[in-house]
Formats: sequence, C-alpha cells, structure tokens
Amino acid sequence: MREGWPRAVLAGITAALVTAATATGGSVIATPISSDPYTNQSSQHRTQVEPDSFGFGNTVVATFQTGRFNAGGGSSNIGWATTTNAGRTWTTGMLPGTTIYQGGPWSRISDPAVAYDPLHDVWMISTLTFGMGLTPFGAPSAILTSRSTDGGLTWQSPVTTSLGATNFYDKNWITCDTWPQSPHYGNCYTEWDDNGLGNRVLMSTSTDGGLTWGPAVAPQGFPSGLGGQPVAQPNGNVIVPYEGGVGIRSLRSTDGGATWQDFPVSNVIDHGVAGNLRTSPLPSAEVDAEGKVYVVWQDCRFRSGCTSNDIVMSTSTDGMAWTAPVRIPIDVVTSGADHFIPGIAVDRSTSGSTARLALAYYYYPVAMCSTSTCDLTVGFVSSTDGGTTWTQPRTVAGPFKLAWIAQTDQGPMVGDYISTSFAGGPLAFPVFSIAKPPVNGVFNERAASARFDVTITGVPIPVRRDPIRFRGQPSAMAPLELAARR
Repeated sequence: MREGWPRAVLAGITAALVTAATATGGSVIATPISSDPYTNQSSQHRTQVEPDSFGFGNTVVATFQTGRFNAGGGSSNIGWATTTNAGRTWTTGMLPGTTIYQGGPWSRISDPAVAYDPLHDVWMISTLTFGMGLTPFGAPSAILTSRSTDGGLTWQSPVTTSLGATNFYDKNWITCDTWPQSPHYGNCYTEWDDNGLGNRVLMSTSTDGGLTWGPAVAPQGFPSGLGGQPVAQPNGNVIVPYEGGVGIRSLRSTDGGATWQDFPVSNVIDHGVAGNLRTSPLPSAEVDAEGKVYVVWQDCRFRSGCTSNDIVMSTSTDGMAWTAPVRIPIDVVTSGADHFIPGIAVDRSTSGSTARLALAYYYYPVAMCSTSTCDLTVGFVSSTDGGTTWTQPRTVAGPFKLAWIAQTDQGPMVGDYISTSFAGGPLAFPVFSIAKPPVNGVFNERAASARFDVTITGVPIPVRRDPIRFRGQPSAMAPLELAARR
C-alpha cells in the first residue's frame, strides 16, 4: 500500500541495496527497510536510529526512532518494519496517535522496544513520550504501548502503560512470556526508570495482551539503573539485566511480576569511544529454551590499558548467580579495533551446548580516531554451541562517517542499542542504522537489516529486490553515569 507517500520517499526506500565492505569473514548485503518521511524543521531529517526487533515464527518486527531531535532527545515518531516471510519482503510505516506529527498529543517520542504475546496473538511496541504539544522538555512523560493484532502489519493508537504527570521517565523495555509451559504464559512486562527519582527502576505487568497495565512496582531496595531488558524464562521467572551505575545488575521475579529482587551481575570497565559517539555499556539480553539468560555489553577489561572495548558476555540460569564475563573473540586483543553497542539474539528453540547465538555490533577498525576520521562499521558473529566458539566476523555495513549520522547533545548517534532476532528457524536478522553522506544538509540515515543462516557458519542470504510495502501516512573507569538517555 503506497497511498499518500511522496515519490521521493518511495524512491529512496526502494533504491538499490547497499553493499558492505569486505571483512575477514566476507561481505554482506545490508537492506534498507524504512526511511524517514517527515519534514518538520525542528528535528533532523532523514534520520532513523536506535532499532529494536523481535522474531517469532517467520515474522520479525523492527522498530526505530524516526526524525531524531538534536537537543533534548526524542524523535518525530517511531517507525516500524515487519517481515512475515523471513525477510523476503518488508512492510513499513509509522505508529499512529503518538506525537503531534502523527495525530497524537506528545511533543517527542523515543526508546522503542518490541515484543510478541502468542497467547493473545498481539505484537506490541513500547515507547517513551514526553512534552505536550509544542512544549518539548520535561514532564509530563509516559510509557505507551502500541498494539498490532494482525501480525505487525497495522498498529492501533497506543494505550498508556504509565503516566508520569510530574515525573520524567526514561529507557523503557518490554517482553512477553512466550512459553506455553510457564505458569505466567501471556504475561507481558515493561521496565523503565524514573530519572527524576534518581533513575529508580520500575516494572509493570499486563495480563491481557497489553490492553491494560498494572501499577508501577519498585523492586526491593528501590534500585536505580538504566536500560533494563526483561526476558521471561520457560519456568515463568522474569530476569531483567540493567546498567546499575557501577556495573551490570539483574532484577528477578518469581511471581509473575508482583515482586522483584535485585542481584549483581558484574562490574563494568568501559572505554570511552572516540569521536564523542553516543555509547554506554547498556546490556543486551536474551534467553534460550532451557531458561539460560545471556547478557552482553561493551567492556575493555581484556585490553591492555583499556584502549578499546570488546563485547563481553555473562550467563545465568536463575538471575541470581552469574558467570564471570568472557570475551567474545571477534578479533585479537591487540587488534586496535573498538567494539560497542551490541545486540544479541538467541534461537529460543535451542539451548545449552547447541544454542544458536547471533551478535551484531558497531565497531571502529581503528579505535584511536577522530570525529573526522572514525570509520563506523556494523559487524556480525554467530555461534552454534552456546557461545563456546564463534564464527569469523563479517562486516555487515559501513564504514560511515560520524558527520553522516544524527547529531545529539550527547554526541553523534546510531542508537543507545541495536538488535538481532531469530526467525524462520536458523535465520538471524540484525537490525541497525546505515548512512550515506548528507545531500544539501539533509541526512540519509535509515533503518536496515540483513539475514544470516547461522547453521552454515553465518553465511549471509541475499535479499531479493522485492518492493517494500507501506502502511500508514505521515503528517506534515569511574562509576557509570546514569544520565538520561532518551
């Protein structure tokens, strides 16, 4: 469906695929799956940043900020892109009823995260909104949930998960219990923090497919943190790794979200990424068929002098006891490369020593670079033995210059997180932002994806030039700082 979309937008979306550079493991084709359609002068166009995704069956739903603002955070709206045939074609559009640019009351919107509830057959996108009308900053703020009941192809106006009339919420995330054997099958859980209360972590639960949400619940001890990513285990327990100020921590609920306890995972030693690129060691988390939770983040502990970051991983079966972080061996520790902003996926039909893992990440081939010389690149590795061994890395997209991507008051931005999801069996889909040089002051930064069969050493699968379908019409070393990351 292409009604109402400008020809220029259609042409940009259906342009030739972007061919990536060659890495040790070979070259990959990155496919644009959406584009920024907005024209308001207050935000940066055309930009799409900070993607999340979730896969179930042959469906992957991706979501991302569209039209990123420079100062104060947020974007014009949240975009989405859905494939129901394991990546052959994508349908894309913008969420309705959100900001003033799409028929809603909110000034800005940020931090999209996606989940699927198989019991109620509902896809959900959780978002953070703030400011009303033309007043963009401060309270009120809200956590919203947009729902799709047709497989992620159309979306309803959002329901309110939590409204902070005098609060300033931040960094939300959502998951649903997808395990039929779980006593809490069909529960969905949203995490966020209240920046005005020192980043106090809060949780809310829905039992009706995201139509209504319970009250905000603070875990025992009122912990503070940022960027929690809840995952549900097959036994019904929920584990929420998050950045806790001096390291990675984990929340745990064994009663369907009624109460939560807090446990340490690991300290973090983070190398500041060159070029003032906006990054932080926010965790990325997933779970396998036996309930083992995998958490990754950027960390420099294995590099002499902390001169650059690796992606490190810790695991747990109960959310209380965690393994010591291990380095994912993307390259040798003397490579001089810097790795950051990871997004991990676990094939939920596998587990243990045969668990399939997929990891996308950004990196600089040379860590010691400047704003003008840094080559921002997307990489990918995978494992079919639960992370014991990993494939050779592949370059998925890039390199991009930092001047090509959205600029913010916390540095150039591709996102505080990216995502990888499994669908169609062993197919892994990293979702990320790609960029070309701006033209006449207009950016060309878009959401993109690729697909890999991880059973044959992570071989990329070519994506056909099938047209993208359109839905919806746009209207005109120290303790880690827990600053707002909207």
